[in-house]
Amino acid sequence: MTNPTPAGRTLAALLAELPAARLVRGDGGASVAGVEHDSRRVGPASLFVAVPGFTVDGHRFLPQVASAGAAVAVVEPGKAPPGLPESLALVEVPDSRVALAQAAAWFYGHPGREMVVLGVTGTDGKTTTSHLLTSVIEAAGGRVGRLGTVDTYLPGESGKVTDRMTTPEAPEVQRLLRRMADAGCEFAIVESTSHGLALHRLDHVEYDVAAFTNVTGDHLDFHQTFEAYREAKGMLFGALDPAHRKGVQKYAVVNADDPSANFMLQQSRAEPIRYGLESREAEVVARNILLGADGTEFRLETPGGMAEVRIQLPALFNVMNALAAAGAGLAVGAEPAAIGHGLSACPGVPGRMERIVAGQPFEVIVDYAHTGDAVRKVLEVLRDVARGRLIIVVGAAGERDPGRRFGVGRAAAEGADFAVFTNEDPRSEDPGEIVREIGRHAGCAGPQRCADRIEVEDRREAIAEAFRRATGGDIVVVAGKGHETSMIYGTESRPWDDRDVAREELARLGYRAG
Repeated sequence: MTNPTPAGRTLAALLAELPAARLVRGDGGASVAGVEHDSRRVGPASLFVAVPGFTVDGHRFLPQVASAGAAVAVVEPGKAPPGLPESLALVEVPDSRVALAQAAAWFYGHPGREMVVLGVTGTDGKTTTSHLLTSVIEAAGGRVGRLGTVDTYLPGESGKVTDRMTTPEAPEVQRLLRRMADAGCEFAIVESTSHGLALHRLDHVEYDVAAFTNVTGDHLDFHQTFEAYREAKGMLFGALDPAHRKGVQKYAVVNADDPSANFMLQQSRAEPIRYGLESREAEVVARNILLGADGTEFRLETPGGMAEVRIQLPALFNVMNALAAAGAGLAVGAEPAAIGHGLSACPGVPGRMERIVAGQPFEVIVDYAHTGDAVRKVLEVLRDVARGRLIIVVGAAGERDPGRRFGVGRAAAEGADFAVFTNEDPRSEDPGEIVREIGRHAGCAGPQRCADRIEVEDRREAIAEAFRRATGGDIVVVAGKGHETSMIYGTESRPWDDRDVAREELARLGYRAG
């Protein structure tokens, strides 16, 4: 990696920012040309941070990184193997994940200090809120970058960040923030996941505004308890007070309708902005809501004025996402009129309630909903606009919270007229058993025992089966993967895109766009 930051990146300069570090051996004057946690990316003069992972410990690769020319290795006490060449400087730290974030921010010149940084967290709605907020800030005349699930966005440029991880590791986060700062961005929007916060990937992002959508029981495979999951979300708000002061007011934007709103506010002394549809404490609200199949109209009311809004997204939960974006827009000084214009101008989000149109007589919707709560919400929205039957194709990922299988199975059985349970990122688990488990939770034990739901392990065949059963006026929703472009079997990531597969299977039935 070439150092894109100013000169002076030496080991001694880094140690000055790592108060808990101890130089075991090496020259403090050694130059650092990159910060890596992946041994495969190490080159001459790299600084390698050995992170104990969930499956592999980075300390195992210290001999390889030394051979690749690394100048420095950051290790945890007692974990460096004997016999490493003297050319490799060693630094001991109590927690190498914490040190990775510190080193990355240092190496890239603390880019978060050069922009107003807005973090968005919550179980649902982070990506939609972040896209809406991007449009709001641009409508107000701001230059904004965004780091999120679907893409990384800079003015005039958009591209994939990573296919499988909402929050990349700290070096990638800081590299992208540096790109934003160097591109002249005044604002950076960062989707802030519970994993990213808990694993220190978002340390030293230097937040100024924290926005919270909601919190439901999800990711318990990682966090174990709801309380731990909520506390991880709350770390975003806890990061406001110690963040670098940039001469702007710190704000905490919360969904006042969610029971965890006050918990989030308690993590910071930042000025609160509450939004909602039901809470009397909400200052940012929507009135005169008109829901439609292709969008929603409402009047935005804020302490600073009102605006008429039409978002190009259906459903009440997207009104809440719009209110979250409006609250964050107010926090950075946007006027209500600009907020309304920005919300109305946002074209939507790839893989979120995305229509696939190929001339077929039934609707096809691809959506990222992959939890019981999200599936239930999507089906409720589509039920209101369906003229015929509501058909869903849905699965559950392997090596993730098993509770999702119960959630999506029950939500599909209760909310759809016909359900096809199928494969979705099985990883090392038996894909057939996952599908059967979803079916059992839905009260179904296979195609011979349930007239209104079947189990089809192969995801392509499941989508094709749903299309074959659909007739004029029906809606088929393909749920679970949304924008994602791969499927994981074991440790192998295979190309896959629900949207492309849907178009291909529609073409097999004789339907083609244009």
